[in-house]
Amino acid sequence: MIDETLVHQADVEYLGNQYTITVFFRGDGRYVATTCFADDDIIINDGDSLEEVLERHERLLPLAISSRMMLRDCRRN
Repeated sequence: MIDETLVHQADVEYLGNQYTITVFFRGDGRYVATTCFADDDIIINDGDSLEEVLERHERLLPLAISSRMMLRDCRRN
């Protein structure tokens, strides 16, 4: 298991809902950003720097949220 240190945490709003982005620095020199939607549903991105991983995660988070909303709506119908 690789050691991880919390280096950043921020709440972002998308479509009226709050989501938490958590970034860890790993012992192997990589940064990992996560957002947890449920215990078994987490989006994860990695990068070489805090700035890189945050930019990637913030860019992809709306897509991840939208796809989950579409799936939820399909399951209702």
